Amino acid sequence: MIIDFHVHTFPAEIRDHRERFLDDEPEFKMLYENPKSKLVSAEDIIAMMDDQGVDISVVFGFPWRNADTCRRNNDYVIEVVNQYPERLRGFCCVDSLNPDAADEVRRCLDAGLSGVGELAFYGCGIDDQCQISLDPIMSLCRERDLPVLLHTNEEVGHLYPGKTPNTMIQIYETISRFPDNTIVLAHWGGGIFFYQLLKKAVKETLKNVYYDTAASPFLYDSRVYAYARDLVGIDKVLLGTDYPLLKPARYLKEMREGGLSEADMQRVCGQNAAGLLKLK
Repeated sequence: MIIDFHVHTFPAEIRDHRERFLDDEPEFKMLYENPKSKLVSAEDIIAMMDDQGVDISVVFGFPWRNADTCRRNNDYVIEVVNQYPERLRGFCCVDSLNPDAADEVRRCLDAGLSGVGELAFYGCGIDDQCQISLDPIMSLCRERDLPVLLHTNEEVGHLYPGKTPNTMIQIYETISRFPDNTIVLAHWGGGIFFYQLLKKAVKETLKNVYYDTAASPFLYDSRVYAYARDLVGIDKVLLGTDYPLLKPARYLKEMREGGLSEADMQRVCGQNAAGLLKLK
């Protein structure tokens, strides 16, 4: 079984008229103003899955500032998950700084979505205010034993659209604040798993953390897979493509180049995610 844990989708009104959503949404503008930045439907995703041999995709929208746009994108995710129950699982995506964010999360989880994410703080990193804003959302997910997917990225290296000013300290403090939540850190957690080499505190703090591979071919040498296996265990790594950014085949190629065995790849590409999603 292959499960892609990180896929973005948008309703037709956004896909067909992205220009209407740029002025009031600077983060969306940063990532999607360029027409070459693809916006895909659920049908596009299903077609990609059929082509690439993917069984299930976890789909979500965008952390919109505008509450109405956020709700409409989440409604679309709920709709397509119900339309393709064997192929799609959905996460609720919100701007946690919006005072109504927790109510929107509750609504979406009550409607059957499987978690929350990808939550992102593109302008500020995960500063103190952002960490506080996560409290009610994390509480809801903790009560229901559902995962939360957070956008993270490396502090150093080249700049690119969507690279936030988060720091390792911010990421670590966020995880420390919610020790009983299941947290998935997108984009390898910005490399925080390398600190598993420290002898004290870090291993315990990161015990409930998973790492997705989204955008890895653009960011890391393929050896990152073997390092992650050795440092945190292959059971904590999830295939995430960030589709439509990249397709799964690119990741599978790098996993093999990086030294993963077929058994390792089965864990990364499906078995670990199946456990988090409570699939039979």
